[in-house]
This record gives sequence, C-alpha cells and structure tokens, in this order.
Amino acid sequence: MPKLVWETLRSAVVVSVIAGASSLLVVPHGVAHAQPSAVIRGLPDFTDLVDQVGPSVVNIRTVERAAARGNANGMDEEMLEFFRRFGVPIPNAPRQQRPQRPQLEEDPQPRGVGSGFILTSDGYVMTNAHVVEGAEEVIVTLTDKREFKAKIVGADKRTDVAVVKIEASGLPAVKVGDVSRLRVGEWVMAIGSPFGLENTVTAGIVSAKQRDTGDYLPFIQTDVAINPGNSGGPLINMRGEVVGINSQIYSRSGGFMGISFAIPMDEAIRVSEQLRTSGRVTRGRIGVQIGQVTKDVAESIGLGKAQGALVTGVETGSPADKAGVEAGDIITRFDGKPIEKVADLPRLVGNTKPGNKSTVTVFRRGASRDLGITIAEIEADKPAVAKAPEREEKPKASVAAQQIGLAVMELTEAQKKELKLRGGVAVAAATEAAARAGLREGDIILSIANTEVSGVKEFEAALSKADKSKPINVLYRRGGWAQYALIRPAR
Repeated sequence: MPKLVWETLRSAVVVSVIAGASSLLVVPHGVAHAQPSAVIRGLPDFTDLVDQVGPSVVNIRTVERAAARGNANGMDEEMLEFFRRFGVPIPNAPRQQRPQRPQLEEDPQPRGVGSGFILTSDGYVMTNAHVVEGAEEVIVTLTDKREFKAKIVGADKRTDVAVVKIEASGLPAVKVGDVSRLRVGEWVMAIGSPFGLENTVTAGIVSAKQRDTGDYLPFIQTDVAINPGNSGGPLINMRGEVVGINSQIYSRSGGFMGISFAIPMDEAIRVSEQLRTSGRVTRGRIGVQIGQVTKDVAESIGLGKAQGALVTGVETGSPADKAGVEAGDIITRFDGKPIEKVADLPRLVGNTKPGNKSTVTVFRRGASRDLGITIAEIEADKPAVAKAPEREEKPKASVAAQQIGLAVMELTEAQKKELKLRGGVAVAAATEAAARAGLREGDIILSIANTEVSGVKEFEAALSKADKSKPINVLYRRGGWAQYALIRPAR
C-alpha cells in the first residue's frame, strides 16, 4: 500500500480494545473515548446472584395416596404433569415389564417435584398451585439439606399461586423486585429443580411483558430454560430481586423451546396476602360476558381506535344489570383506568374488593357515559339462555333491506318480555351481504348504523339513512350473546 494512503487511514481511525470483549471496535477518530461500553458490553456474571439468592430457593416434593392417581402408560409422574399442564399429547409409552406388587389404597406414593422460594424468614414459602394440587403431604428441602413437612396455607388455581408454611425461623427470605421497572431485553435468571435436579441455574432475557395467556394474569415472557420441576421457582433480575414465579412454557414436543412464562410478583404478592389472611382469594365480578373490539367495528361505531371490552351479554340481576349496562356497550374505563384490551377488564374487576362502589365508563351509540356499579363476589359462571322468537307473521323487507340481503319481522310483546328486550327486530332471512357478515335467521337486531331499533319501522328508517358506500354496523343478539357485525353492501 502506498505510504500516502496508509497515513490517511491511520489518521482517520483508531482501534480500541474493549476490556473483557473478544473483538475489536473500530470508531472514527475523535470519538474513541465516547463511552464505547454503550456499543459493546460483556456478558453478565451471575455468580454473585446465585450466592445471594440460592439459599432462598427450595425443592418441593409432594406425596399422595396411590388410589388418587393412576399411571396407565408407565411414564414418570413429573413428565405426565408436564404434558397435562401444557396441553401436549401424552405418548403411549409401554408399561414397564418388571413385576410389581399390588399397591394398596393407603400406600403413600411420590407424586412430583417442584420448586419454591422463601417469602418470609418465619417459614412462608411461595410456589405454584399446580405443584401442590392434590398432595397428601408436602416436603420442603432447603439448600442446607434440612427437610420440613409443610402445611398448605392456600392455593389459587386462577393465578396458579400457592403458599405453604414450614415450622422454621431465621430463614433467608428473598427480596421482591418492582415488576414495573422490568424491561424487555433485560437479563434474568431462574433457579429451580428441573427433573429433580436441585439448585439448577438457567439464564436468559425478558422476551415480552404483559403477555396475555390467561384471564387474570399478564405474564412475563422469557427465554430462560424452564422444564418440569422448575415450576414455582423464582425469576430473578440482576439486582438479586425476585420479579416472577416460573409457571408455564410453550412447547410442541414436551421439551423447552425457548419460550417460558412467569407470574409477575406484584400479582403474586397480592394473591399471597389474601391466602395468608384467609386461605382463599376473593375477587370481584360485575356479571357481563365480554368480547374483543375489532378495528373495523371501532371505526364504524365512532369509537376511533380498537379498545375496550365489548359487552356481549349481561347476567340478569347482576351488578352490571342493576347499573344499566347493556349488551352492545363497550366498556372503555373502570374506576378511571383505561381498558386498552378485553383482558384488562376481568383483571381490574377481579382485583376490586366485593362491595366496593366503582364506576364503569361505557361507549353507547356514539357517546360515553359513566355508570355507578357495586362490585359482587365472583362465583361460577351461569350460562345465558334465550330462545329465538317464534315466527308469527310474514317477514317484511324494504327496498333498502333487500339491498343488503335482510328480511326482518316484529317481535311480539311476549317475546320482548321473555328475552328482556325493549325493542329490536327478528331476522327472518339473511342472504348475500347480510349472510356474508354472519347474520342468520333467528338473530335479533338491536341497532343498525348506530341507531337503536324498536321495531321494523325504525329499522327501515335507520337503514335508509345509512351510507351504503361504507360498512354498516349492526348490533345483534344470538341466544344470550350480543355482538357486532359489519355489513358491506355490494357496489
């Protein structure tokens, strides 16, 4: 290379070696000292975290009576639990061919192995509800090999959180971290007993937050290796704080595939406090069935963006019914908190104490309104049943209705009373555009083009004014459920 060219290059760049890195960083001359650590960072060292948190992690073994569970394919019980929990088909593994003595009903049998961590120094231990479910006996083993028989204080299946108690004091309790400070891409670590291998450490990063996989929990998604036996163990940030409980994985094969889920500690602590106080979790309910608000529906009814929870049904006599919530309403706020997606509502309502007086904001026919509501205690869901109206007259179809493939008929006063409706029209026939939108005979149209319908006359008037060049929104009821459809007239 000519000397002139080499001198030019040498003056233009400098080569910096980052301590602890195995590569060179080439940066423009003049910025060689501008914090190169922001560009290249070494891998984290978890050794101090293991020393700090490791003694707080426990192994949990459960025992139950032989009659309580059968194993028809000879598989290891931990792996069976894994298949059951994550929906993986159970292979038809052959039975072991060695002879075995008949097991009596009273024989105690090992059931499975899980993990947990010490919540308080006086012996409260947190784990997953599915780890201790159905157990006759729970045995907690500390890292110093001491074993204790534990008492199940309480377990909550909805959140998969359980608390057990051992008779010990001066135990090394974990530090609970602030989940709101957790960031996607942040390094995290798990300690547990995968396949019964105690005190196993795995690490990865936070892949996502607020991941919806259940009604009451926005999970933390990570790529930390989690396997059977890790359930109930802690997810730990780089400050040595527990931010989650390892609970689930996504798998098509039964093995770890790079996606695992942890229960956020703020949710888990809220549940554990109720379990320690009363042994059960009390949740609020308002008595509505809800569905998703799509982008097309939101734009069509004037809501703007797709947000909130669409009320598809209201339970008779429920708090929502008494407050005036109607099928077709979109709940956009609860106690002033926005409902961005449908899963937000059951979480907010569920975390509200029964008897509390709250406010729901609903979007109804182009306008928002606040409704006062008294929260009730959650109970088993009651299916809503409503009969389709019997045809007692010939269907009527205006020219406008024919253009969208609809023929409708009046509801009798008896039908309105039975279905608890103020108005509406019954679909006698649905073809072409109406059929493509999902409408069918027997549906009851409650509103069309953001206009409430009390009968056939009002239906025809509203439809005649609707802009046929745009999708026409229809709120209809089928059985006990209400939902929106968008009819797109042929052009």
